[in-house]
Amino acid sequence: MRVNFIIACAIFLFQISLSAQDSTVVVPKRTYTTKALNSEEAPVIDGLLNDSGWNIVEWTGDFIESRPDENTAPSQKTKFKIIYDQKFLYIGIRCYDDEPDKIVQRLSRRDGFQGDWVGVFIDSYNDKRTSFNFIVTAAGVKGDEFSTNDGNNSDDSWNPIWYTKTNIDEEGWTAEMKIPLSQLKFGKSNDQSWGLEVMRKLFREEERYVWQRLPRANPGFVNMFGELNGLVNIEPQKQLEIQPYTITKLKTFEAEAGNPFQDGNDFNFNGGLDAKIGITNDLTLDLTVNPDFGQVEADPSSIALDGFQIFFNERRPFFVENNNIFNFQLSNSEAGNTFGSDNVFYSRRIGRSPQGYPDTEDGEFVDQPDNTPIIGAVKFSGKTKDGWSIGVLESVTAKRYATVDNNGNRRKEAVEPLTNYFVGRLQKDFNERNTFIGGMFTAVNRENLTDDLDFLHKSAYTGGFDFRHQWDDKAWYVGGNMNWSHVKGSAEAIQNTQESITHLFQREGADYLEVDPDKTSLTGTGGNLQIGNLDGRWKFESGATWRSPELELNDIGFQRTADDIRHYTWIGYQTQKPDSTFRRVGINYNHWSAWDFGGNHNTLQFNTNSWQNWKNNWFTNLGFNYQPITFSNSALRGGPRLRNSRNVSFWNGINTDNRKKVRFNVFHRGSKGLDDSFTNYYIQFGITYQPTDNLQLSARPSYSINNDKLQFIDNIDVAGATKYLNGEIAQRTLSMSVRLNYTINPNLSIQYWGQPFISRGRYSNFKFITDPLAENFTDRFSEYANNQISLIDDSYYVDEDINDIADFDFGNPDFSSIQFRSNLVVRWEYIPGSEIFLVWSQDISQSGDPQEQLFRSLESNIFGNQKPQNIFLVKATYRFVL
Repeated sequence: MRVNFIIACAIFLFQISLSAQDSTVVVPKRTYTTKALNSEEAPVIDGLLNDSGWNIVEWTGDFIESRPDENTAPSQKTKFKIIYDQKFLYIGIRCYDDEPDKIVQRLSRRDGFQGDWVGVFIDSYNDKRTSFNFIVTAAGVKGDEFSTNDGNNSDDSWNPIWYTKTNIDEEGWTAEMKIPLSQLKFGKSNDQSWGLEVMRKLFREEERYVWQRLPRANPGFVNMFGELNGLVNIEPQKQLEIQPYTITKLKTFEAEAGNPFQDGNDFNFNGGLDAKIGITNDLTLDLTVNPDFGQVEADPSSIALDGFQIFFNERRPFFVENNNIFNFQLSNSEAGNTFGSDNVFYSRRIGRSPQGYPDTEDGEFVDQPDNTPIIGAVKFSGKTKDGWSIGVLESVTAKRYATVDNNGNRRKEAVEPLTNYFVGRLQKDFNERNTFIGGMFTAVNRENLTDDLDFLHKSAYTGGFDFRHQWDDKAWYVGGNMNWSHVKGSAEAIQNTQESITHLFQREGADYLEVDPDKTSLTGTGGNLQIGNLDGRWKFESGATWRSPELELNDIGFQRTADDIRHYTWIGYQTQKPDSTFRRVGINYNHWSAWDFGGNHNTLQFNTNSWQNWKNNWFTNLGFNYQPITFSNSALRGGPRLRNSRNVSFWNGINTDNRKKVRFNVFHRGSKGLDDSFTNYYIQFGITYQPTDNLQLSARPSYSINNDKLQFIDNIDVAGATKYLNGEIAQRTLSMSVRLNYTINPNLSIQYWGQPFISRGRYSNFKFITDPLAENFTDRFSEYANNQISLIDDSYYVDEDINDIADFDFGNPDFSSIQFRSNLVVRWEYIPGSEIFLVWSQDISQSGDPQEQLFRSLESNIFGNQKPQNIFLVKATYRFVL
């Protein structure tokens, strides 16, 4: 009855949304016709726009405001010119300003997009879905992005070689750009026609102006571009770039007495080569020899008590650049809460930390490698004029050994096998770019798995296809994907997979699942289907996603859980015009319902939220959740399905005007079981201070409270029966991220990031599960009395029948994890595409006393006498463009 009511409400709201829809606004396409110049007329890129070559074409202007008040006259005028020769596209832009002394010239690293800026967006494929974006600020800072999926996905790691200068005068400011045709992709044609948009941001008024109108009611971005014509007899340029590098690295750390591998320092010098070869103008081959796949910035500290892996973003340049084409999310949705981070390809699996560890005896020391070296990698990617998107990645990682020392006698044990990784991606646009279908295939093959590594899969394959079809001027869409996985290995490896937290086939009471200890392979499926409308003020999306119990992607993908069938619906309303209070407001409704493949209804959740962009350019948001049904198949780590308590939660954020020199933000969230079984609360406060255009300081302290009366500890065998041991946890976490950005000029910058972090957990009121599905919270467990449990030498001893004989024991689960991580990076781009990095990284990781107060633990473990691990690194690259 309750589910039927929910569906009826969703249909009702959906019908309202349809009746209230604004129709797509039809806007005439503007056209700009350029002209060719002779090479001797090529302008000098100095930002002055006074070269004679510019005189062969006329200015075009008549920009229109896009934000906040769409389709109104802008407060400042803008105009531009475009000319070209056989190698370059030249763009000149004049930004008039009545108050040139108020032009904001904030400096930042590349892609900072701070202060006043202008951008040129070029759809040289003319596919209405892809654009190459070139942006420059009034201070001369470059920004560039490669946008796909009609502008919904933008990759700012794309760093083409191009040239630009700006100048400020009494009329405002000017920008001059020189873009090599080799950095653009286009097909062969005597008379080219490209998509074009030119955009300007007036920072102090938080306004944007565009040459081609972009109605907010219309979905998409690239499909609405105007046209650039007049490109006659230009030839597609094949890209050829070679970039050698050298890197010097010194690592210092606290020496360990008696350990021959921990003598206090480690020095390394290395070099390699990256190359980018244009097979055609459309398709590029990236290859690397002995690559440096290290990342400059450390991952933030975190602790997961639920047992699941934590998703960290990729930071290594080879994998980050042009990664859009390899994106294959399993269940992305507008509603969220559908495991949106799960992906068929998760590049951090390549070069990961070794998964094995040698068997040792007392008195032996181990030199365990931190990561797996990548012998080489090749990436072939691009998009043809016919609408084919192609991506192929091949990488080989070396066999890795740990060295074990026993009183000077040393042996090597394999901890990671020689492994080949393959990723293939293909997509095709058709139906006037309103439809695409695509496929993806990945393969992982490990060689010579010894007995020590037999717990790994011998091979792992995944595949799938995705599609999206749009109609009614792209207002409506239907889309989704289907995928499969197949892993092979020893019986031990496959049993480990079946019993891992992602699958938990051993769950008590899950009659539809069974651990098969003789299996040597596992095959699973998953998918996502959705329909939606993004046209006008009212928007919606509804769909369903599933993943079978056997689906396994974690050899080269990222997958938190399997055995899930989930329905979701999102309905949103957004204002299109500012009023006396708000620039823009959005209101959303979501609901989710989830089952496992045994038919158990595990989740029912409702959400409503709103975000507001105020007239003074403050941003706020507020959201509420209600979860009347919630069960967990994983809370007892292989034990029975556990009922969780009905709960409510909220979040709220406030951000002050980002144009100000001093700005603040506050974000907090909390949740509470309606039976008082748990409460948690998190708050983060941030302050950013920009005393000058080239210096920015920020600090973001955060504090969280987690009180849970039913936190998993361990599953313990007692007289042939399993005790699902839980306890009450009082966890407190304190951290603060500090950043300093000092930009000397657009090509030279200094950045610092530091984060002290402490998380402390204290357990009490130990109990074991007796009736996991009981309606009342206290009926789900039996709690040990004080005379049944005692703490001796950091272990708890349990005497269930109080006969002075311990029935079992377990280690004290209290913890205090303390870390301090920091990075200091000096980056100098001494010529376009060639850089020198000076890096100092520091790391302190300690286990503290859980009984100490948080600040006391920080003082004694971070600011005391502990010697940190330091990494000093110098990296130099030089890019040859041939």
